[in-house]
Amino acid sequence: MTPGLRALLSAGLLLAVTGCTPSEAGSATPTPAPATPTPGSAEELSDLVLTEVPSGLPRIPDADLQPPAGAKTVEDVASYAEDPARERTVLRDYGYRHGWERFWGSTTGPLTSVFLDQFDEHAGASAYAEDLAGNDAEVYDGVLRRDPPDLPAGCSLLTVAEADPATGLTGPTAFAWCGHGAFSVAVTAVADSEEAATAEVRAVVGAQLAELPPA
Repeated sequence: MTPGLRALLSAGLLLAVTGCTPSEAGSATPTPAPATPTPGSAEELSDLVLTEVPSGLPRIPDADLQPPAGAKTVEDVASYAEDPARERTVLRDYGYRHGWERFWGSTTGPLTSVFLDQFDEHAGASAYAEDLAGNDAEVYDGVLRRDPPDLPAGCSLLTVAEADPATGLTGPTAFAWCGHGAFSVAVTAVADSEEAATAEVRAVVGAQLAELPPA
């Protein structure tokens, strides 16, 4: 994985917060809080993140990436932006608490990532996921599908058929974003074909959602 792609996948979080805020999105409907307690820290959140992916790709150590994967705070996410102060404000508008990133794959082959972020309420998590999907569709110029087949309701799927040096994508890529209770799940897969990337994303989304408390 190139440093440029790693930065883009992390900075993808910021593409949404430069757009509309939850109050402007207006499409998310709050749902009851999860029946089981939600994590109180990023470290507790990490226990809910997949430790392996269905494809069997090897885990990339958090420290091998720059910036490192693993725990993410408002300050961490905002620091990726050109205007960190503004990003902090908008992230707090979403009700952002903390997040965790995990990667699998290699620097030269297929790559899969999971970003799990926790918010104060479902409305913020859902709006955040929807805004990410819309903004990344513009950046990567791919095909965006809302509520696509084979993904749970409330998820979005974006596919890019070919590598694109301009955006840092090293091969056919699929992205998915889902709001689930107080959580936003973002999965990215780079593979040898669009079909393989999409299959990986669908499998990882299902496995990751199964790890979360009921919405």
